[in-house]
Amino acid sequence: MSIPTRAAVVESGGAPFTLSDVELDEPGPHEAVVRMVATGLCHTDLGVASGALPFPLPGVLGHEGAGVVEAVGAAVTGVAPGDHVVLSFTSCGGCHDCRGGHPAYCATWLPLNLIGGRRADGTGTISRAGEELGGHFFGQSSFAERALVDERSLVKVDPEVPLASIAPLGCGVQTGVGAVWNVLKPATGSTVVVLGAGAVGLSAVMAAALTPATDIVAVDRVAERLTLARELGATHTVDAAGTDLAGALAEITGGRGADGVVETTGNVGVLRQGVDALAARGTLVVVGAPPFGTEVALDVNGLLGGKRVVGLTLGDAETQTFIPALVRLVKEGRLPLHRLISTYPFTDIDQAVRDMGAGKAIKPVLTF
Repeated sequence: MSIPTRAAVVESGGAPFTLSDVELDEPGPHEAVVRMVATGLCHTDLGVASGALPFPLPGVLGHEGAGVVEAVGAAVTGVAPGDHVVLSFTSCGGCHDCRGGHPAYCATWLPLNLIGGRRADGTGTISRAGEELGGHFFGQSSFAERALVDERSLVKVDPEVPLASIAPLGCGVQTGVGAVWNVLKPATGSTVVVLGAGAVGLSAVMAAALTPATDIVAVDRVAERLTLARELGATHTVDAAGTDLAGALAEITGGRGADGVVETTGNVGVLRQGVDALAARGTLVVVGAPPFGTEVALDVNGLLGGKRVVGLTLGDAETQTFIPALVRLVKEGRLPLHRLISTYPFTDIDQAVRDMGAGKAIKPVLTF
């Protein structure tokens, strides 16, 4: 029997979100029905809604959900009705990278999460008036009052922590934190540069502040975000709108260059500047995603000093251990995620989209 609910549907590429009555399929053996309490709005949602990625529309997006489990399939063992959960990406669980603890690099990641719109077996999860909609986005499609969630997207969390305060952990925050903790792993006295002070970049700043790095540099074009970066742990800020970035970073690092750079902007010109600013044996983590097919030119001889350029998906995190650790840090005040969040009623999703696009909101969170 299908489950009625209300969702924000994107009818076609570039169309606004429209609230609509829809039906969820009944949960399969490895699925759960979750009553949504909050869900973050991410640039990936906006990119798909614009038609920039081949996700099947009309469809239901949303991939930073948090809520309460209402029902579980027969084979679900990790959660039970009444549990509080954060929703993240899904994965097959059986490929080489999943078995090795790197589910963000699952062999079937793209169709399961970003562009498929259906379960792995090809069946749909959401319909409207008998017509199938694109769904199963990151195994959740959480822009809805209820979501049908793949078991591997579910992470049980501490019920004492308000769900609206931790919804963004499912994507943006774990991406920024994972770039620092799982890839850069700053050594004592090292320098970390974060290019872009949006939700992912500021998460990277907060993560770097919890490491032995002594210089943490935030770079952006918006003065208010640089001020916030300082308050969240940056030791230096660079206003890219009016400053020579290469010169500023050379001065901060004493000419040596940065040990680690996190590139969150998706701008290939900024990426190139970040690579050029690396110290010998330094690492740049590519997080920002420009349109498919985008290329960047690099000075090959400049790389021969041991520089590394590493792509990253979702922080290379194993969600069942990583997200509960982040929840604890939020609860204890050591990861002040609330400084990034602006809340909106679910019915105001289009206002949240506009505010995010205008830079008025760093991390909009929709509440139900």
